[in-house]
Amino acid sequence: MARDVPIRGEMIRLGELLKLAGVAGTGGEAKALLASVPVAVNGEPETRRGRQLHPGDEVAVEEEVLRVVAG
Repeated sequence: MARDVPIRGEMIRLGELLKLAGVAGTGGEAKALLASVPVAVNGEPETRRGRQLHPGDEVAVEEEVLRVVAG
């Protein structure tokens, strides 16, 4: 089951989402996480922490699924 993560605005970058959701504490941790753990955005593998996400996008990190929703 996906966990909703509300954002302000129309877009958030992947690294920022990981911090907002508490998956990573800092940008450096987000970068290391993306290099060491398979992360998928809408079912496609992703390694760029600058990837733009919009409401409706889903990010799978290990066992957790984060759904971007408008705040």
